[in-house]
Amino acid sequence: MIKKVYIDTSVVGGYFDEEFEFWTKIFFESVKKHEFQIVISELLTEELKHAPEFIRNFLDDFPTEHKVYVELTEDVEILAKQYINSQIVGVKSLADCRHIATATVNEIEILTSWNFKHIVNLNKIHLYNGVNLQSGYRTVEIRTPREIVNYED
Repeated sequence: MIKKVYIDTSVVGGYFDEEFEFWTKIFFESVKKHEFQIVISELLTEELKHAPEFIRNFLDDFPTEHKVYVELTEDVEILAKQYINSQIVGVKSLADCRHIATATVNEIEILTSWNFKHIVNLNKIHLYNGVNLQSGYRTVEIRTPREIVNYED
């Protein structure tokens, strides 16, 4: 079974960023090889509208069978606000919380990001998952693309 991986905006941008491109390109090659199916949220689509055209259209090159789309729902909004109310991050990081909540509510096992400040941060991951469990959801693995790809020389 192909693993579904929720991607946030930093992963799409990482493909074009010198610091993150190596591992991001390996991740997207893994998607093309059917090792992963990328989960694209309504939030990601909305955030990409503000990006340069080549970034905005990047995901268009992937066939439909490589992508799953999920929407922002009331349950996502409630959970994202619970992260804020639990003071994991401040209200300015609501979009980051929505990404995590979207993956959680849609039961996506893995979320991948290059956002080390608010998302891929061990202390915060434990706190997000604590709120998830208290709210009746399962935990979500939050990792960088480098941590989830099968890489061999």
